[in-house]
Parts: sequence; C-alpha cells; structure tokens
Amino acid sequence: MLQQDSKKMLPSTSVNSSAQGNGVLNSRDAARHTAGAKRYKYLRRLFRFRQMDFEFAAWQMLYLFTSPQRVYRNFHYRKQTKDQWARDDPAFLVLLSVWLCVSTIGFGFVLDMGFFETIKLLLWVVFIDCVGVGLLIATLMWFISNKYLVKRQSRDYDVEWGYAFDVHLNAFYPLLVILHFIQLFFINHVILTDTFIGYLVGNTLWLIAVGYYIYVTFLGYSALPFLKNTVILLYPFAPLILLYGLSLALGWNFTHTLCSFYKYRVK
Repeated sequence: MLQQDSKKMLPSTSVNSSAQGNGVLNSRDAARHTAGAKRYKYLRRLFRFRQMDFEFAAWQMLYLFTSPQRVYRNFHYRKQTKDQWARDDPAFLVLLSVWLCVSTIGFGFVLDMGFFETIKLLLWVVFIDCVGVGLLIATLMWFISNKYLVKRQSRDYDVEWGYAFDVHLNAFYPLLVILHFIQLFFINHVILTDTFIGYLVGNTLWLIAVGYYIYVTFLGYSALPFLKNTVILLYPFAPLILLYGLSLALGWNFTHTLCSFYKYRVK
C-alpha cells in the first residue's frame, strides 16, 4: 500500500510540462526553473548559515550508512515540491567540508606530517579528491545517464547535472568516513605493519568503502523513474572483487600506496 502511494507521488513534470495557463511561462517562472537560476540560489545560500538545515543534513549523513534508500526518497519529495532533484540547501556540502578538514588533519597527524604539509594535504583532498574527481565523475555520469539510460517514452525528462553531483557527494561521504576516519585507528599498528593481516585489514576497508560508493551511486540513479537499466551501475563490483582478491594474493597494500602518494604530493 505504501509503495502504491509513493508511486502516485512520483514527479510528473518534464522539461516541457511546466507551462501554465495558455502554455507560456511568464519571465519570472521561466528564470526560476533555469539551471543558472538554481545554481545562483544555491551559491547565494552557501554563506547564509542560518538558512541551512544542518539537522536534516546530519540525518542524511547517518542514513547514508544505515539506510541510503531513505535519503533518496527525500529527493523524490523535493522534486514534487520544488521541481528539482538536486539539493537546494548547501548544508550537506558544508558538513562534508567539515568532515574533510577534520579527517584530513587526523590523517596528517597519523602520518606524522608537519603543519604546512597537512595544509597541502587538505587542499589536495578537498580540491582534487573530492571536488575535482567529483566534477569529472558527475559530468561523466550525467552524460551517460542522459545519453543511454533515459527511457524512450521519457525523452522529455533529463538528469540534472546538480543531481549527478549530489549523488557523487552522497557516495563520497561513506568512503571518506571509512578511509579517512575509521582507517586511521588501524594504520600505524595494523595496516602498515607489512604483514598479511595488515594488508588484509587495509584492503578490506577499501573494498567496503569503494563498494559503498558504487552502491550509493546505483541507488541515486535507480531512484529516477525515467531511467532504465540502472543495474549496470552495479557491474563495477565484479572487477572490484577481482582486484581485491589479486591484491591479497600479490601482497599489494592499497593504504600503503595511498600514504606514499600523499607524502610525495606534500613534499
């Protein structure tokens, strides 16, 4: 019964369905629905902390671990009420930035980096690992989903680029917590000990983190009712598990490689 009600609430708007009255939008409504206007509204709120709902953003972060499907149900509701899939509140991005800063400082401390080296590492993680890679992945997924995954009868619909970036942020957060926070407690005394147990623990954390990223990404695109064949987004699990098995057989420690790379970048 609940599923039937939720299906009734799925968005029925499309690129060409927002006309009103005689079929022509007035200038204010037209501007409000443009991507540029939405970006401007989002960026304007980025520095207005009192207008951000941090409690709700924290709720989303919790449920991205325990029940990520519930997070994407809220995206359905936003589409119904505000005619956009992407977040219009930057609170999640602000909290993610705080997590990035705190966890990266902890990473620098564990690796015995100096103050300036830690700052360099922080800039690298924020602007390359999160934003840079995120822009690349979001753009790639935005193109692929609109080009190949939209149902033939739903060609008037499209995946918003902002939504694609939100999906990346949703998937990146669990990965960040696992690799940049939980892993810190095991790096020096377990993972970097150059033993089988070391790279077993380290590589297993990588398997879980990247697996979370793939799964949350899949949920993000499968939540859009006008996309088809989204199950293909789970296919990377196969090479991921294969790589995990090979790494254990060859003694390749992913975390040791990451730490060496980070130390090289901050020199």
